[in-house]
Amino acid sequence: MLYASEREDLCIIVKTMFDRFETNAAGGNVSVRMNNDHIIMTPTLMSQQKLCNLNPYDILVVDMEEQIIEGDGQLTREINMHMACYKESKKIGCVIHAHPRDSLFFATLGIELPNLTEATQKLGKIPTLDYRPATTVALAGLVREHIKSLGDDVVPKACLLNSHGILITDKTLHKAYDMLERIEYNAYIAEKALIFDKLGIVPLHKEC
Repeated sequence: MLYASEREDLCIIVKTMFDRFETNAAGGNVSVRMNNDHIIMTPTLMSQQKLCNLNPYDILVVDMEEQIIEGDGQLTREINMHMACYKESKKIGCVIHAHPRDSLFFATLGIELPNLTEATQKLGKIPTLDYRPATTVALAGLVREHIKSLGDDVVPKACLLNSHGILITDKTLHKAYDMLERIEYNAYIAEKALIFDKLGIVPLHKEC
């Protein structure tokens, strides 16, 4: 089996994401660049049908033309968004798209996620991109333009997808997942900080 250990590792990560409410049954997908020829990627309906309980052969090996080389399952329609990231920057080694519970609050409102915690400061601003329908060429194009606008500063980075979820780019799977976890804690804190600010309990001094 191609990339056996990496596919097994990806199974562990996506199950952890699901169990920790960092994605939900509505979707999410993760891919990792193996080399110039292949990525590995979670299959479509990994959450809805399998609750992210995958085995290594469920993880697809895909070439840069979006053809399945090995694996049991079908490609998610959101592969176009992942490929947009990989083709725009060679620095990107992993793309996580998820529907995390607290970050989704800000994405649904269509507002920038306040970056308050020390653990997330390296990301800078965490913007919410303009709305484009999920799985569409328009969304993939918007993501590619966003990645292009970052120049060389593409990892680690995160943005929210309006009314949809989050997109994280980083060098490796574990670095990207670490950032997802940090962002979710930041979002949880930001919700409460904004409430305290509006109630006049504690003013929010940091830029939001």
